[in-house]
Amino acid sequence: MQHQQQKYIFSRLINKRGAQIVPSNAPQESPRNREGASQPLPLAMAASFAAQVLRGRWFMAYGSFLIMSMAGATYIFAIYSKDIKSTLGYTQEQLNTVGFFKDVGANVGIHAGLFAEVAPTWLVLAVGAAMNLGGYLMLYLSVTGRVRPAPPLWLVCLYIAVGANSQAFANTGALVTCVKNFPESRGVMLGLLKGFVGLSGAIFTQLYLAFYGPGGGGDTRPLILLVGWLPAAVSVAFLATIRIIRAPRPPAAARREYRAFCAFLYVSLALAAYLLVAIVLEKRFRFTRAEYAVSAAVVLAMLLLPLGVVLSEEAALFRINKNLPESHAPTLPAVATLATKPPARPAEAPAAEKPATASARLLRALRPPPRGEDYTILQALASVDMLLLFTATVFGVGGTLTAIDNMGQIGESLGYPPRSVATFVSLISIWNYLGRVAAGFASEALVARYRLPRPLLVAAVLLLTVPGHLLIAFGVPGSLYAASVVVGFCFGAAYPMILAIISELFGLRYYSTLYNVGNVASSVGSYILNVRVAGRMYDREAARQGAVAAAAAAGKGLTCAGARCYRESFLVVAAVTVGAAVVTLALAWRTRAFYAGDIYARFRDGSTGVSANGNGNVDGEEAVEAKQQAVVDGRR
Repeated sequence: MQHQQQKYIFSRLINKRGAQIVPSNAPQESPRNREGASQPLPLAMAASFAAQVLRGRWFMAYGSFLIMSMAGATYIFAIYSKDIKSTLGYTQEQLNTVGFFKDVGANVGIHAGLFAEVAPTWLVLAVGAAMNLGGYLMLYLSVTGRVRPAPPLWLVCLYIAVGANSQAFANTGALVTCVKNFPESRGVMLGLLKGFVGLSGAIFTQLYLAFYGPGGGGDTRPLILLVGWLPAAVSVAFLATIRIIRAPRPPAAARREYRAFCAFLYVSLALAAYLLVAIVLEKRFRFTRAEYAVSAAVVLAMLLLPLGVVLSEEAALFRINKNLPESHAPTLPAVATLATKPPARPAEAPAAEKPATASARLLRALRPPPRGEDYTILQALASVDMLLLFTATVFGVGGTLTAIDNMGQIGESLGYPPRSVATFVSLISIWNYLGRVAAGFASEALVARYRLPRPLLVAAVLLLTVPGHLLIAFGVPGSLYAASVVVGFCFGAAYPMILAIISELFGLRYYSTLYNVGNVASSVGSYILNVRVAGRMYDREAARQGAVAAAAAAGKGLTCAGARCYRESFLVVAAVTVGAAVVTLALAWRTRAFYAGDIYARFRDGSTGVSANGNGNVDGEEAVEAKQQAVVDGRR
């Protein structure tokens, strides 16, 4: 009996970490044995930390940054569009038609959003990678003459639309998932992610010059091959990383979140500064192939720098979880990262109150909830707010896309050398990035501190775009540099704020689809302003310049020279941009009361939840039940 009592007392002497308190009369362990027994502990902690990093939100965000940095191939269309026009013998209107289908593919992603509602995120990214490789590879084979006979215009448009549409799948898979994993910082996250998309043009240019560009890169057709295989490879590398994560987030980790985003911002600013310096030096001096390779290696090294931020944040979270009292462990699911509010279980209406007709049921289904709650797709599409936002995007963002897509031909018509045209495209990419990150951080601060409606900030950005369009319209000598800066910055600033407005007004439950509804508007604007306005007016002016048109008809299609080529079209673009700003001001007036409150309160008080089933779909009841069970367990 005494022996059993001693054994019972000895078994109780176990501390919380599993360490055994050895009684004084127990045999002592040699130092060598103690040292050998303690060796597996650091290895186990290292393995646990590595697993936490690979499964954590921050590494998921880093993977999304890399995918986004390769998802902006559509913005460098102006670099290789001249080779498409010359090798396939297109007119400017035909080339603008190809550019329009490129914009359609990049921005029409409703099917990608609907697919993401039912498919896991890895499958969404895999489909996008396959489309990117297949579409751009066929375009490359067509432009290089490896496909005989030359494909008709409709087939070339199909190739580039399929390749560009992969960007919609990448955005849906990576960007939407990040917004759901960081709901309280969606403006900052959208600015960073879209900022990396803005940098992708300059990144692709550096890699192209290193991989394919002989002494400066005269032939731009290999660039099409690069934008075909590289984004697909990056997406495949992070298939298992990008997903909805319901991870515990202690308050101390939440307070570090904004500082981590600032660290990502500083790294991306350093990358943008380096790219800007590299662009200037490469246009001033003639680099060798080895020097281009060194520049590309620096770019790749800087893309790895955000890993330091990831490791720092996960190390801090690892220490917090390690030191967390055991009595608090059961309540961790209650503070999980939350993305959308679970739908309340509708009460059963009495039989007499149920709608008797299909029209009554439809009207009831279309009745919108309060702003900020989770709208259904039909409720969002039928709302006046979405109509105003859609209209502003068509004519505001559509105008900047018209300038970006035609920058190569604008520079050629105004007599700029080819090296300067490449500089314009790179400047648009850099300032596109700066506009996106500036709008992401600045608009988030203004909304949170001063309760300014975000549509008001979009209206200000659209008005700032008008001087850039006027500089292009009047063709002032040397003004195209300033115009590329203004257009690039304003396009970058407007886009993430429009996407943030969609998530704020209509909720996150169906954001995968509603996000792509917003993207459709820019492609509609591109068709109206780029194809029907700019392309036709360019060809009409080229036909009026009979000598130039006759010389061009010998092999390269219609070519226009002079400031008149784009004057009328960009005066139209400037006018409709002002109209888009007025529409956005109307939306700001309608939503002023909503933005006057705390729009992120429900993400902080734990009243919302998300259930990740691998698809990013929401099951609010499971989250509520898990939270209630955690509270019960914590009281035991």
